[in-house]
Amino acid sequence: MLFAVVTQSQQKSGKVTYERVSQFIARFNVNGVENESPQTRKDKFELIFANNQSLWKAAEQENDDATATSDGGGVHINMIVAGSNDVLYCNFDSQKQTEKKEFFDKNFIVSDSIRSLKWKMTTETKTILNHNCMKAIATRISTKMQMMINNGSMEKKEIQDTAFIVAWFTNEIPVPAGPAEFQGQLPGLILEMNVSNGKQTYIATFIAEKADFAVIKEPTGKRHYTPEEFKKERDKMMEEMQKNQGGNRQFRKD
Repeated sequence: MLFAVVTQSQQKSGKVTYERVSQFIARFNVNGVENESPQTRKDKFELIFANNQSLWKAAEQENDDATATSDGGGVHINMIVAGSNDVLYCNFDSQKQTEKKEFFDKNFIVSDSIRSLKWKMTTETKTILNHNCMKAIATRISTKMQMMINNGSMEKKEIQDTAFIVAWFTNEIPVPAGPAEFQGQLPGLILEMNVSNGKQTYIATFIAEKADFAVIKEPTGKRHYTPEEFKKERDKMMEEMQKNQGGNRQFRKD
């Protein structure tokens, strides 16, 4: 009887508001002299979940243009907001995800399977927004695009990126959802996440039990791309932009 009461009290639908804080180094090479400036960027996002599905999207920002602030009082970068209309839909029953990605004013529908990392559970616990949370850790190896300005031209290079990830999740909300691409990872909602020793953090700031579940819809389009096909198309568009504009354009770092 006690087990039945506890099960009924568990939240399986709702909306979570997250704040993402990104730390990165802006590098500039002007006339052979390389300069670096530590930058901090903050964004807000929403995660809506119900019926074993989720939708991740940007929340309304105070400003349309994002500004990265310098930790050392140096250079301030005004970045063009790209991808502010991106959404990520996940179906945990089918283990599939569909993402609408905006790139240079063009929308791409990218379909893929949900890929779970290898998580190690720990005995550490803490309370987040009145929910008991457990700590899990994982390592992710991937590639990322590094861009810098060299004498007025934008240069890009693909490098290997190893990310050490710490997640705090609660099984009081038994939904395998979480921030950004970290969906379908753990047996409870992720309320806090630290990626690469603080280079990027996600912190849940509010949880609502009620939400407009009608917005949890899979993005649609004429063509669905695989992640590999999208990467090729993105690289081609960037190369074309560099040829036409000489690289004199600012980028937002996601």
